[in-house]
Amino acid sequence: MDSGIILNNSLAGGLDLQATLESGQTYLWDRDDGNDYLSSGLKGGDAWYSSVIDGRVIRLRQVGDQLEWRSTSDVDKIVRRVLGLDDDLEKIMKMGLKDSLVESAYSTYKGMRIVRDPFFACVVSFICSAQMRVERIFGMQQRLRRKYGEKIRFEGKDYYEYPKVDRIARLKESDLRKMGLGYRAPYVIETAKMLEKDPEGIAYIIEDYEQNRDKLTELKGVGQKVADCICLFSLGHLEAVPLDTWIRSTIEIHYPNCNHKSYRDMSQAVRNEFGPYAGYVQTYIFHYLRHEAGRTSKIVSLDE
Repeated sequence: MDSGIILNNSLAGGLDLQATLESGQTYLWDRDDGNDYLSSGLKGGDAWYSSVIDGRVIRLRQVGDQLEWRSTSDVDKIVRRVLGLDDDLEKIMKMGLKDSLVESAYSTYKGMRIVRDPFFACVVSFICSAQMRVERIFGMQQRLRRKYGEKIRFEGKDYYEYPKVDRIARLKESDLRKMGLGYRAPYVIETAKMLEKDPEGIAYIIEDYEQNRDKLTELKGVGQKVADCICLFSLGHLEAVPLDTWIRSTIEIHYPNCNHKSYRDMSQAVRNEFGPYAGYVQTYIFHYLRHEAGRTSKIVSLDE
């Protein structure tokens, strides 16, 4: 067993672990108390979270001014990568849109970061996001891990890695429907088959953001919104702005000059308005408004 700490004041802009892991970006972390996505406010908590990434069990919690981690080996670099701890939040906030809404979101959820989830897990998670509340998306991914993921024993407890691409590719549609995936089941299996010889998705990782988004839509069940989620929450394209029904409504109300019928045109307008780190601005606004509106467990994320 290995362990370590990362001091909050060593990170530009700090860290809010709960806001980062329970803001609809990632569905790969289990809370020890089982209250994922259920606590009011969804910020500043000190619960333990666990996941298996790169074959390593990782347990995290934030207490006071430090992030604690425990693992099967030294995972300091992995933790920093998957939590986006190298992002300079102070710089990002200075370079983005400044208005009362954004300032309120930044101050309320100071330290929330954009995650970098493993590619395949992120792809499947957001294929499953269509017409689903965040807690239901989380439940699907949790069931997939526990049914088809590799089990690793750590500190007297079993943990489950996200299923490998080839494991999902061999499943029947009925297997995934039993997991609650519904009509998304064939999309997930077909996408897994497309990635079977390229499990890391190397062919789908492109430096240019718009080219990357377009390339990802070749995967079954991946439209522009899901592609933007993958770009933002896995591939580090921090300018990506996933536009679901909730965000579109927010844009129409608060930023009407960015309101366009075309997804591509609205995306470009929002990026022009929000700045080079538009994905961060959107994520803060999304998390802030859905809780301010009392929609903690009711927000629906719809595909195009």
